[in-house]
Amino acid sequence: MTLLARFLLLVSVAAAGTAAKSDGDDEWVHLPDNCEVCKFVSIEMKSAFDETGKTKEVIDRNYRFIDSKGAPPIKYVKSDLRFIEVVENVCQRLLEYNLHKERSGSNRFAKGMSETFSTLHGLVNKGVNVVMDIPYELWNETSAEVSDLKKRCDVLVEQYEDVIEDWYKGSQEEDLTTYLCEKHVLKGKDTACLKEEWTPKKKGDQAAITEEKRKKKKKSEGNDSKKKKEKKVKKAAAGSMEGVQPQAPLSGMKTEL
Repeated sequence: MTLLARFLLLVSVAAAGTAAKSDGDDEWVHLPDNCEVCKFVSIEMKSAFDETGKTKEVIDRNYRFIDSKGAPPIKYVKSDLRFIEVVENVCQRLLEYNLHKERSGSNRFAKGMSETFSTLHGLVNKGVNVVMDIPYELWNETSAEVSDLKKRCDVLVEQYEDVIEDWYKGSQEEDLTTYLCEKHVLKGKDTACLKEEWTPKKKGDQAAITEEKRKKKKKSEGNDSKKKKEKKVKKAAAGSMEGVQPQAPLSGMKTEL
């Protein structure tokens, strides 16, 4: 699809969106439901636990405030401190998400710039005057949906902190999404969104292929660096041979025994 075709498509989508907005805010702003909130809270919490679980740090609990013996040291990965840090910061991580309106269901919440805004930014960078209801300065601002996702995360974590702590202090063999969402937060309710997974498109999904482009670029740079190094080695070898005159065979001389 050409840039012009994309632009015309986006204009038509924006016009349709404006019409929907006038009909009712519920059609224009689709706030996350309970399933979506729990899904992304559990995803980010698992990610945070994975990140903090790689350290071998040991916490010294020998404060001697109560008695002279104190408490024995404990590994950070099993400490209350790790649990508190993850729980207190997990909702802030949701502000890294953006709204991808070209996707359906819970997949509309994802990190990275959406395909729509990637295209719009590309047009602006090429000098195209893109006119929208939203000012250019607000294009990258947190959407109402993502803001609501963060607020409801705060409520969920506070309400189910004991449940999360039970999972943390248990064996942790059960997946947190299953334990927290299916068995507690959404028990007896719709859990369909938990099974929704985003399958990147082969073409056009800028947010999905950014990482692939980065890998290809890195590989290309590595190959260029290797070629330059080989060139330098050959040049150095050729330079070391300069000034060395080849020995011509001596003619007209006889050797007598």
